[in-house]
Amino acid sequence: MKRIVVPIGILAGCIAVAVYLIRSPTQVGEVAPELIPIAVRVAEVQLESVQLTVESQGKVQAAQIASLSAPVAGPIAWISPALEAGGYVEEGQTLLRLDTSDYETARDRSRAGMQQALAESRHADSELERIEALAKDRLVSDSQLQDARRMAEVNRARQADAEAMYRQAELDYERSEIRAPFNAIVERREVELGQYVNRAQSVAILYGADEVEVRVPLAIRQLGYLDIPLGARGELPDNEAPNVTLKGYYGGEEYHWEGKLVRTEATIDPNSNTVQTIIRVDQPTMPAGRKSSGSQNLPLPIGLFVEAEITGKQIDGIISLPRSVIRNNNQVLVVDAENKMYFRDVQIYRLEEDRVLISSGLLPGELICTSPIQAVVDGMSVQPVREFI
Repeated sequence: MKRIVVPIGILAGCIAVAVYLIRSPTQVGEVAPELIPIAVRVAEVQLESVQLTVESQGKVQAAQIASLSAPVAGPIAWISPALEAGGYVEEGQTLLRLDTSDYETARDRSRAGMQQALAESRHADSELERIEALAKDRLVSDSQLQDARRMAEVNRARQADAEAMYRQAELDYERSEIRAPFNAIVERREVELGQYVNRAQSVAILYGADEVEVRVPLAIRQLGYLDIPLGARGELPDNEAPNVTLKGYYGGEEYHWEGKLVRTEATIDPNSNTVQTIIRVDQPTMPAGRKSSGSQNLPLPIGLFVEAEITGKQIDGIISLPRSVIRNNNQVLVVDAENKMYFRDVQIYRLEEDRVLISSGLLPGELICTSPIQAVVDGMSVQPVREFI
């Protein structure tokens, strides 16, 4: 009997408790969830004066290139030891001599011809003076006087021709010795000892040693960041030429060189839409036998690839912020006095690798969010944490 009564009692008790709970439910009041503002880093907007720079790359090339040629023909009798690839030669230094036997003979013959013409001219002049004296006393005919005058003029012309031939022979003799037109590095030699060279035949290629140039491409927009007159023709005056710092690696070490942007080329590259600019660097001069040490003494090698940093305009009243503050191409997050954050459109003057320059859209003293927040709602509350840039 107990086996039947006990389960029935338990079931009845459970039903009674359930009915009671249903008829008298507990009322729970609604409470708004507490919102905790997100902590974000902010930077204060300040107007600054910024020195712009423009960066590019290029390859070093010679500022002067000379194809040294023989002004006269003849066999090569002597070649300077410096006339080898990589050799250094100074202006006026003798590089090559031709065999001068033929030119010495021609010079001697021209001198003899000149002396003969001089003697003939003097004799004709004295004869003319004698004839003119006789003509005053009417002792010679007019035809004899005219013949004497003609012979005097002919002999003067022969004398002038003989003197010109002598000067040419002397000049050819001097030209048999070929000298360096400027301080140069020998790129290559194209003749050998004993070889017969013709007039105007190339004997060597020389690169100027006093200065080199770097041809650097710049985008058209980058030209606006430089403090140079656009459309200027020819070389810029020294006081208007921007300073340039070149960086390159040579022999496993980093070196720096100082130069100037001296001119821009006249055409725009249709493929890359860039303008080629020319940077000139003065090469250091070193005494013979002295090794260079440091970037101040190392000549800038021709053919070296270098990075160029060109000094640009000085911009006043510009806002400089980390590049990471830009969102949606032209917006920033501004935190107001109530710690509410909003999107703001700004005018970007220039985007650089690690910073952005803003020309308008912000006021000095405003706070700009620099934290990399992904989900942002206009007007959301934040807890600003100031950082100094």
